[in-house]
Amino acid sequence: MSDIPKNSDEISRERKNLISAKDESTTQEIIDKEFIPNFFPTYRISRKLYPLPIILVVICAGLLAYATYVIAGIQIEGGYVSEAEYGATAGLINGLIFTAMAAISSFIIIFAVKRKGIEVLKYIFGIVFGFITFFLTLFFGQILLYLFFSNKPETEAVITSYYISYYILLIGTGTLTILMIYKYFTTFSLFTKNLIVLYIGLLIGALLGVMMPLWTTLAVLIGISCWDIFAVKSKRGPIKNMIDIASKESMDDDLSEEELKEKLESGEIAYDTSKLEIGIGDLAFYSMLTSSALILTGNVIVMILTSIAIIIGTGITIQGLKKNKILPGLPISIFLGIGTMLLSWYILSLI
Repeated sequence: MSDIPKNSDEISRERKNLISAKDESTTQEIIDKEFIPNFFPTYRISRKLYPLPIILVVICAGLLAYATYVIAGIQIEGGYVSEAEYGATAGLINGLIFTAMAAISSFIIIFAVKRKGIEVLKYIFGIVFGFITFFLTLFFGQILLYLFFSNKPETEAVITSYYISYYILLIGTGTLTILMIYKYFTTFSLFTKNLIVLYIGLLIGALLGVMMPLWTTLAVLIGISCWDIFAVKSKRGPIKNMIDIASKESMDDDLSEEELKEKLESGEIAYDTSKLEIGIGDLAFYSMLTSSALILTGNVIVMILTSIAIIIGTGITIQGLKKNKILPGLPISIFLGIGTMLLSWYILSLI
């Protein structure tokens, strides 16, 4: 039997049909995740570009922290118990206190959400973000102002210029705070929202990097990372509950939670991970670790290696999002970052 000759268009159509049939039999069904309200403090970005906000927040927070701690010489020891007096024990106690405060705050917030509805988060975020933006912008602004005028002669003109600049900074900070909070809750611009989340995250990271000594830094990061696992993965976790309350089912209502889990584990379906949301807390603690690495070690190479480890850890976490609606963003990245910081610090100290 001989085949009937076919023209190129027929061959092309047959190949497309074969490929289509193969895709239908082998490709996973991709489903969207539940909708998250626009006012949630997350940085939204394409999966391919996920390192970008991490790199930006790490660099900006690191520069602010270095300028504050090293150049300006402002060295404030944070924590409730002094490490200078009690050493590593103080760090452990401080870590437990900060983790406990985070846990208590989370449960208070989820209690308010269950009583008043998800919209109450707008007011909570508004108050907290306004407070952070105003005081931390003013704090770091004064430091930059001091550095600018520190090498100038103390003439009457320079002193007058300093005070005028300070009042401009004060008024500008208040105006910026009001504008940012207004824009955060009213704009639908992804760029504006991301910029605000990035700015607040780097301010928090820089401050924590400046204030926290070594053992307190490690204890806080480890404690918060462990809490992040519980808050996101546990059925009683406040973050999981908050997302469940805020989200809307985008799948077929006939699928129960057990059936959905079974299909995800079998690989029959997978969540869409083409677009990601990185929490403001993740950005803050990433930049806290890298800023601390720069200040504590005084070595930019250690900071760079720590940053790379954090980005790799985030990439590993992202892989798990195909089978999970939400995952804690801190544990893998922070543990890899801490391990890299300590190891590279030790190796470079031997050179």
